[in-house]
Amino acid sequence: MMQIKNKIQNVSSKVISNIWAKLEQVSFDFTFKNGKTARLTHEVFGKNDGVGVLLYNPSTKKVVLSKQFRTPMYVAGVADGFCVEVVGGAIDKNETAEETAIRETKEEVGYHIKNLKKVAKVFLSPGLMWEQVHIYVAEYSENDKEEKGEGLIEEGEEIEVLETNFSDALKMIENEEIVDARTIMLLQYLQINKLIN
Repeated sequence: MMQIKNKIQNVSSKVISNIWAKLEQVSFDFTFKNGKTARLTHEVFGKNDGVGVLLYNPSTKKVVLSKQFRTPMYVAGVADGFCVEVVGGAIDKNETAEETAIRETKEEVGYHIKNLKKVAKVFLSPGLMWEQVHIYVAEYSENDKEEKGEGLIEEGEEIEVLETNFSDALKMIENEEIVDARTIMLLQYLQINKLIN
């Protein structure tokens, strides 16, 4: 079999839209295993890398989720656009993923968390989006509740905070009330690692 050193060459890109996030059209010459080369064009979309955080309480066997409107889900005709999900947000400039996770948790659900455990860094849709998401779990107690949460109106957020039994959250995956990939991964991480028994 022939070895191909540079499978991808002559890369060019053009910004199609840059309103909320950047949509680019990327073209390149791709050389296949058989030696033939084709000019391919793809669209890639993204903003900043992001975070996802699942709060869990092993004593009460509860987790903290949120519910908010997501335009893509609305366009897809799912749940009237309302998504049950973990805390999440974009990493700001000069901010680490951990700092973002702590800030977003306070803004969205009102808890101040200290002990983050990183689970993974993932692409949620690698065929379309270049955004990578750092996902975490963190223990919480009622003493960690410092604010109301519910998001920032100036950022177009209106968030309903949901504290629910872990077993009920798992059922919400089964009945497709939870369809967000980050949330499913983190709930299953708790389940696999028996962090709530």
